[in-house]
Amino acid sequence: MSNPRAGWSQGDRALAAGKLMLAWVALLWLLEVVDVATGHALDGFGVTPRDASELVDVVPSSFIHFGFAHLAANTVPLLVLGFLAALAGLRRFLLVCALIIVVDGLGVWLIAPDHTNTAGASGVIFGLFGFLLVSGFVERRPWGVLAGVLVAAVWGGSILAGLAPTQSGVSWQGHLLGLLAGVAAAFVFRRDPAAPPALTR
Repeated sequence: MSNPRAGWSQGDRALAAGKLMLAWVALLWLLEVVDVATGHALDGFGVTPRDASELVDVVPSSFIHFGFAHLAANTVPLLVLGFLAALAGLRRFLLVCALIIVVDGLGVWLIAPDHTNTAGASGVIFGLFGFLLVSGFVERRPWGVLAGVLVAAVWGGSILAGLAPTQSGVSWQGHLLGLLAGVAAAFVFRRDPAAPPALTR
């Protein structure tokens, strides 16, 4: 039985990736509208560390934000980095995101400071940055390397700033763990390296 996706063109992949990321961001904005309309009832889905009952919030916390300004700051990088990562395949992209979300959420639960509540898509953003940064090198694919270099040039400064432990109200732990999870995902879900050209004479 043939694989119907085997014949997908680059345009098909780009369209699917774009639709997925627009739907993801639309969901985040809808959730924030609901949060505001309910007096911020959804903020409780953030992760409070080392409380066993909070483990159920490890995944939902990546979809909740503390206000529209928080969400707006995450929207563009999530759209762009998610789109670039999804171009290589939606199934792998979803697996990468699942690994980032779970590892980042569990890590925050383990090491975040007491009496904090951590939520937002920034862990996913840092994870996608790490994934894009190294996956091209891991797989020895020139276009992937180029994408990693461009991503580093555009967002590298912001990523480094987000890792600084001196920013009040910012979970540098969540950022760092997301970044490390994204790098790990590049190895865990790597595709076969591009075959070298045949030697002829």
